Amino acid sequence: GTSQLPKFADDAYRVGGHNDEPYDDDDLWLCPTAEVPVTNMYAEDILLADDLPLKHQAYSPNFRREAGEHGTETRGLARVHQFNKVELVNFVEPEDSDERLEALVEEAEAVLKRLGLPYRVVLLCDGDLTFASARTYDIEVWAPADDMEHGPERGGRWLEVSSASNFEAFQSRRIGLRYRPERHESAEYLHTLNASGTALPRVMVALLEYYQNGDGTITVPEVLRPYMGGQERIEGHDPVGESAVGAGRRE
Repeated sequence: GTSQLPKFADDAYRVGGHNDEPYDDDDLWLCPTAEVPVTNMYAEDILLADDLPLKHQAYSPNFRREAGEHGTETRGLARVHQFNKVELVNFVEPEDSDERLEALVEEAEAVLKRLGLPYRVVLLCDGDLTFASARTYDIEVWAPADDMEHGPERGGRWLEVSSASNFEAFQSRRIGLRYRPERHESAEYLHTLNASGTALPRVMVALLEYYQNGDGTITVPEVLRPYMGGQERIEGHDPVGESAVGAGRRE
């Protein structure tokens, strides 16, 4: 219903079968994002306008083969096969979906602002959209020491940590999710949206690089200290080289 299949079948982990074999509705797959189960909780449902907007937050492990990368960049934290993240899934009336998309972007941005990480918001062009999305923003953090050996981003690069999308009625039509503007009125398809509350491994990459000191220690961002018993610094082992410290070093 969320359009992960068939387009992204090669990027998902199938349980008890090979990805190139035919599949049916009873086949099992490891969850690529919490968007899938949360959205399908409302399959074939009819909600009332008074129920909207519905805003869900789901923290889950996610599994992806990253087959499209042909095995490149699958070492380290930037691109992994299993990671945890918070997913924000919203259900709204059609006239509210554009405004709600902007709000989702702001909610994801708030995490990075509190962490003090440099980031940018990118509006995807039509050619980069998935076939399900009507409008998508990517939020990317700057990783100063994550240097590409070849390519345009030498000396650091932008890492996508969140993607916020407005699917309008695409997903609701696929799963049969509707709402009644008024109790006596005919049911209509509502709009669905989702955003990542930031992918933890890539945020960790940016934190380790941006807050790394010349002596190998890591300064703990102030907002995280209450969750670490007040710890202000993580001790390092051997001093790091200048190339590993990067332009975002904080003393």
